[in-house]
Amino acid sequence: MPSSLLLLPAFLRRGPSADLRRGRDDPGQGRVTNTELFFDLVFVFAVTQLSHSLLPEPGLWPVLHALLLFGAVWWIWIDTAWVTNWLDPDRPAVRLMLLVLMAGGLVIAACIPRAFAERGLAFALCYAGMQIGRALFTLWALAGRSPANVRNFQRITVWATAGAVFWIAGGFAQGEARFVLWVVALALDLGSAWAGFWVPRLGRSTTTDWDVDGAHMAERCAAFVLIALGESITVTGASFYEAAWTKPLLASFLAAFLGTAAMWWIYFDTGAEHGSRRIAAAADPGHLARVVYTYLHAVLIAAIILGAVGDELTLHEPEAASHGAALAVTLAAPVLYLLATLAFKGVVMGRPPLSHLVGLGLMIPLGYVAVGQPLLLVNFATSLVLIIVAIWENRSFARGAREVV
Repeated sequence: MPSSLLLLPAFLRRGPSADLRRGRDDPGQGRVTNTELFFDLVFVFAVTQLSHSLLPEPGLWPVLHALLLFGAVWWIWIDTAWVTNWLDPDRPAVRLMLLVLMAGGLVIAACIPRAFAERGLAFALCYAGMQIGRALFTLWALAGRSPANVRNFQRITVWATAGAVFWIAGGFAQGEARFVLWVVALALDLGSAWAGFWVPRLGRSTTTDWDVDGAHMAERCAAFVLIALGESITVTGASFYEAAWTKPLLASFLAAFLGTAAMWWIYFDTGAEHGSRRIAAAADPGHLARVVYTYLHAVLIAAIILGAVGDELTLHEPEAASHGAALAVTLAAPVLYLLATLAFKGVVMGRPPLSHLVGLGLMIPLGYVAVGQPLLLVNFATSLVLIIVAIWENRSFARGAREVV
């Protein structure tokens, strides 16, 4: 389908004089670059803003607002990870594009605490500009060199523009109207890849069209998992430093650290490596990259952020009776985490791990008895469940099992 269908300017159809794509011949060319890691630093700040926005009042609406904003932050990051899977971040033009996105990401992160107040329009304009600008840059970078991906980014540009209309309209709106418009906008963004970016007359993309370096995609998403876990460690350390060191606080610190360490172990002991090998050897790595890394990892990382919020609530009031939003956050984090890693490992290992199913089973009676118990006790119990899962899975592989049992 000709590019002129989108009435693109001549320079977008012509493309750069140099080839900006990543090499695929040398396995070392698929490594994560320092430029990408530098880009990720912005999202450390964004994740911090998301978790801290929940702390003053972790009620239903603040949680829904935070989840929506997390979806936007994740979509910016994962879209950029896809682009740097195709384009070489060490090329000056690509590096400059990432630096511009970093500046936009800082604005996005700074707007998060007041995104549903006076900074909503700034958030929306910056988000829309980043999404459309990156898509247009990639169209230009690939022009004349990757016809299938050029058509793919023609479709992506249409979807990004459609979503931008709702983001910006929500920025002008107030109250519930903003939330509704932004939910529609995020639904368009998140649903675009699942729909293959279908556009009338331009058709739809297929995952086999996407020339994906699977090992690079797996490593990029593992980096974001570390960002989220790092935020949890930062929250624990900062709260521990600021408060008086009482016995309940010391116990809360230990529970928070053990829970975060167990999350890290569950993901990186077996899942991350299996995922990298599975997608690298897949006949259709684009399909796995879409399902496992674009969607499932969003749930996994949201669970880690919720866990950080639960840890900080416990560190602030370890002996407070658990109920309402605080209890819901503390219990929801490990449940979502186990569900996401269960689905992730079920895909990359060929069957759901029994250790995770047992962990989810243990969370059911825990949920019944947790109401009214001190937050410290509930946090310790959820951390213990995660530790059981991590040890079970590790021991099964230590015995030489080829599957998680």
